[in-house]
Amino acid sequence: MRVATDIGGTFTDLVYVDEYGDIGVAKSPTTPPNFEQGVMDVIDVSGIDKETVHTFIHGSTVIINALTERKGVKTGLITTKGFRDVLEIARGNRPDLFNIRYDKPTPFVPRYLRQEVEERLSYRGEVVRPLDRDQVKQLVAFFRQQEVKAIAVAYLHAYVNPVHEQETVALIKELWPEVAVTASHEVTKEWREYERTNTAVLNSYVKPTAATYIDQLESKLKANGVDGINYIMQSNGGTTTFAQAKETPINMVESGPVAGVFGAAVLGELIGEKNLIAFDIGGTTAKCSLIDKGEVKVTTDYYIERSERSAGYPIKVPVVDIVEIGNGGGSIAWIDDAGSLKVGPESAGALPGPVAYGLGGTEPTTTDANLVVGRLAARNFSNKVDLAKVEEAIREKVAKHFDLSVEEAALGIIRIADSNMLNALKLVSVRKGYDPRDFALVAFGGGGPMHAPLLAKELGVKKVVVPTASAVFSAWGMLMTDLRRDYIQTYIKRLGEVALPDIAAAWSALEAEAWRQYEADGLARESVVFARFADMRYLGQEHTVKVQVPSGDWTGATFAEIVDRFHQLHEKTYTFKLEHAETEIVNLHLIAFGKVKKPTLKKLEKKGHSLAEALIEQRNVYYEEAGWLPTNVYDRAKLSPGDAFSGPAIVEERSSSTVMHPGQSLVVDDYGNLIIHTGVN
Repeated sequence: MRVATDIGGTFTDLVYVDEYGDIGVAKSPTTPPNFEQGVMDVIDVSGIDKETVHTFIHGSTVIINALTERKGVKTGLITTKGFRDVLEIARGNRPDLFNIRYDKPTPFVPRYLRQEVEERLSYRGEVVRPLDRDQVKQLVAFFRQQEVKAIAVAYLHAYVNPVHEQETVALIKELWPEVAVTASHEVTKEWREYERTNTAVLNSYVKPTAATYIDQLESKLKANGVDGINYIMQSNGGTTTFAQAKETPINMVESGPVAGVFGAAVLGELIGEKNLIAFDIGGTTAKCSLIDKGEVKVTTDYYIERSERSAGYPIKVPVVDIVEIGNGGGSIAWIDDAGSLKVGPESAGALPGPVAYGLGGTEPTTTDANLVVGRLAARNFSNKVDLAKVEEAIREKVAKHFDLSVEEAALGIIRIADSNMLNALKLVSVRKGYDPRDFALVAFGGGGPMHAPLLAKELGVKKVVVPTASAVFSAWGMLMTDLRRDYIQTYIKRLGEVALPDIAAAWSALEAEAWRQYEADGLARESVVFARFADMRYLGQEHTVKVQVPSGDWTGATFAEIVDRFHQLHEKTYTFKLEHAETEIVNLHLIAFGKVKKPTLKKLEKKGHSLAEALIEQRNVYYEEAGWLPTNVYDRAKLSPGDAFSGPAIVEERSSSTVMHPGQSLVVDDYGNLIIHTGVN
């Protein structure tokens, strides 16, 4: 049996698949700060035989929580003399350009803990000044005195030659074996001094936290009889071992959300849809990502806490390109100082949760609004719902302010939330040069199927796919992942000046490193598959475009093929191309997949129920343009392949509801996915 668990802001999800291909799901409340307890709770709720678990895959918000809540450890930085303030200087392209009171984000390491040593490499990686080992020894003593728990080491040009960083780390471990250490070349070999330094610092900052959490999770799993092969989901869409995750935990920064995107790509391949927009609405956030021709977009230009007012903090590791906003089922509706209705980003979370949960919540949320307009049924909540209390919260906090009925106020909350989500969907599609009419929308998470059919119609998307196990789809995506490691090496060369033996040697060095690491994990060579990319640009440009390039030995014809691909991608991304301009490579990017055995999905069998038997009830539901309409409500568990009906209609399952609006139609496919035609021509 393969089991995947995903810790969200509100719920911890579990999906399992047995040797026969049968899938089961479970949900349980997330249990901060002891997140591992929530994992054990959901395993118990699922009722699986723990001793049959062969593979356990885990996605977690522990790293992003530690960063955003500033719950990492006291960290020191050792850097090249003259560069201690690189974190403070940061970048000049601030987002809030005309704000004269603008403050740069505060570095995670205060200045007194940012220390310098004498050492210097040239931009070619040549040693200009040897490392002063005595200064390193003095700094270790200083950090001990300051009770530092982790140290980051980031030297100038270490991405070309890490010799001084390696020497420093070896010396620190010799003098102080207990302290957590990260050298910048261990997490990224890509240039950009500020971004590389900040990434090393953040990795050190969360390293002890990650190690403690993973150790506690592993011991709890073993104590409870789960003693299989353990993997953790990474931000690049692949998995890694528990041991590797403890060394570079920064690769887990978007551990949970990216699994759903990867799962959408796998599902798309299965049902013949290569162009997809993955759309995930949970209890706290809504996330979306675009999949073009089956390819999940990965970027190293990732930031946490970035907004129109804050530059945020760069993390130079591969992360699936996701747009995330603070709108989910638990997002709180509130009135701002100007008297306007807002929804989110503050969330009621799992505790106290929405008013409907009956756990002490008093602020109206998106979930409460959907309940009031009939899109959710009180019987599907795990507690007894006091509908009068829910209506009272919306009346007092929203309806009275605008002199509206409770139903109109609830619909207003939903419309504001939908507007926020629509903007996010536009950011990954229209704003990047893609036509939404060429894509299908895969909707998952607890709230995805409820909001997606209307949002898809407004965006111009013709088809919505609601997958089986949609409420726990991110965990399902983890079951479908391979091991993955990304190796990015800055390699700045004009394409016309690249010598074939040199480029071959550069690729071979990256592949050799991948072989070495996977062999250390016990993976056979025949299980490792490589994919190559190059970050390229026109000479004189700042930005790059990631181009897939051929594997194997290159020839002169290969360069012409690569340049042609670059021109096409540049035009798609930036609306123009310069066919006669000189091009250059900036980074070589090798993706090494460690192939693991994955479950085979089987087609759904006819359940013997008629569509009439799947009908739970007909109830009134409030729609935006039509008002209250009698709406058929179906039980998803009783639907069979080929079943079809038109909206308005609702398909209910334990943790989610799919809401079809008038003019939309639905059919159940061979795998049990709900395929909704939105009414867009």
